Amino acid sequence: MAKTKLLIVTHEMSPFLELTKISEITRQLPQAMQEKGFEIRILMPRFGNINERRNRLHEVIRLSGMNIMIDDNDNPLIIKVASIPAARMQVYFLDNEDYFQRKYVFRDKENKFYADNDERTIFFCKGALETVKKLGWAPDIVHCHGWMTSLVPAYIKTSYKNDPTFKNSKVVYSVYENCFTETLHADLHKKAVMNNMTADDTKVFENADSNTLHMGAIAYSDAVVLADEKIDANVLKFVKDSNKPTLAFNLTENFENFYSLYEEISNDELVSIA
Repeated sequence: MAKTKLLIVTHEMSPFLELTKISEITRQLPQAMQEKGFEIRILMPRFGNINERRNRLHEVIRLSGMNIMIDDNDNPLIIKVASIPAARMQVYFLDNEDYFQRKYVFRDKENKFYADNDERTIFFCKGALETVKKLGWAPDIVHCHGWMTSLVPAYIKTSYKNDPTFKNSKVVYSVYENCFTETLHADLHKKAVMNNMTADDTKVFENADSNTLHMGAIAYSDAVVLADEKIDANVLKFVKDSNKPTLAFNLTENFENFYSLYEEISNDELVSIA
């Protein structure tokens, strides 16, 4: 029997970048699934404060060289890779000089939210899917962690829905506590439209605040993980109303509950898990 292919998309992961609890879960979850026989790929941005030398990142020439279009501008995508020897896992890093070569992650040294966080999000989400296509690796499950991955479910279910790489992929979105109170650029939903999409496909992202990003991702996902105890009440209601398989906040030993969720949605047994 073929191994289940699990793609983890995240903006942070220990030991490379540790901002919130997301970094711990995205480090532990893929290893736990690998030990259960899953085939794993992990993608994240190469933010400027990730030390390339210490983490032994190196460019993957065969994957680099693509351009990601945003608002009629071509943006070069560079792919780097690093290994976690203890886990025998590789992590692919998406890099771009304009979007990621900064000393800080989402805010400048004055703690001001970057004005182009919308384009950085679009670039990462588009770039992640194009990288997986270039890998020639079709994931059975795509698990997105945190708001910066929120466009991935929408893209998979619209622009990429007939693409051989993703047409059979099930999408899981993990909702975490809101970590910003600002809004992204008002044109996020317009800039996010890509091939084989219409403005209606991204209308759900129109308000461009943290809740909206979560709800947009949930709308296009096959299952939801409530990965935090402090999730906004409006988001929780949206999850409940969606009637999608939902994994409640609870980190069981060896991530057994995640394994069960993956198995159920892979088999189209869409039963809510409490």
